[in-house]
Amino acid sequence: MTVTEWESLLGRTSFIELDARERAKALLDEGARELCGPFDRIESPWLEPQGVVPQSDDGVVVVKGELDGRRAVVIGIEQAFQGGGIGEVSGAKIAAALSLAARDSRAGTPTVAVLLLETGGVRLQEANLGLATVAEVCAAVLELRALQPVVGVIAGALGCFGGVSIAAGLCTKLIMTAESRLGLDGPEVIESEAGIAEFDASDHPLIWSIDGGTQRVRTGLADALVLDDVAALRAAVVEAVREGVPAEPRSRRIGELRACLEAVDPAHPPAPAELAAVWGRPARAGGGSG
Repeated sequence: MTVTEWESLLGRTSFIELDARERAKALLDEGARELCGPFDRIESPWLEPQGVVPQSDDGVVVVKGELDGRRAVVIGIEQAFQGGGIGEVSGAKIAAALSLAARDSRAGTPTVAVLLLETGGVRLQEANLGLATVAEVCAAVLELRALQPVVGVIAGALGCFGGVSIAAGLCTKLIMTAESRLGLDGPEVIESEAGIAEFDASDHPLIWSIDGGTQRVRTGLADALVLDDVAALRAAVVEAVREGVPAEPRSRRIGELRACLEAVDPAHPPAPAELAAVWGRPARAGGGSG
């Protein structure tokens, strides 16, 4: 590496290494405040009876403030608690924050939302309750995105899987890092259900070639590939918000999505490296936004 490249590397502040609360505050302007914080002790009633120590914020951080001068709410999932699993209370916090942002937007105070998605999906200990609340989250995303941008960020290697990955797909814009992953089912789940021949969960290069941020951006399932750096991610989020509400969200472009499915022969699927070409989306230059 050159001296300039080393200086650039040493000058970064890793977004991935921050916890959910630090990530949320790092994106917002000074003066942001947390809602339903740890001292409010809004925690799951279902974990302790099953021998799991609950967390006082139930693993979801909601911070309200301004993003580059615009009213915003940032909702962060804490990956260190239950693998970022979503339960009844944490899901209700996300849905309520999005719904309140929609209410404020309709009342003349436009409020954008940023979702920091580090999660393996629904918390197994809360099963159907978690599934129900994820449905509420998806409904709340749809409600707000018609009024103001809802920007999703997936940064860490835990990634975004399960029902929450559907919410990610509904976001106005989706930002990822090369380290992150996105998929409906995780590699371990696929391997356990369909066998190692279907997906080898120990093959990390294979996993990232399919679920990784670089591939998801190249194939059009995410919008921007950004370095693991607080300043770079904040700039990407600000840019996504400035672009506003699109005429037609990606999730509603059914014809385009159907054409992608029809371009792949299940009997002879393309290699991961070939998929972007099959779907007509050439690789983009690396480094900053994809």
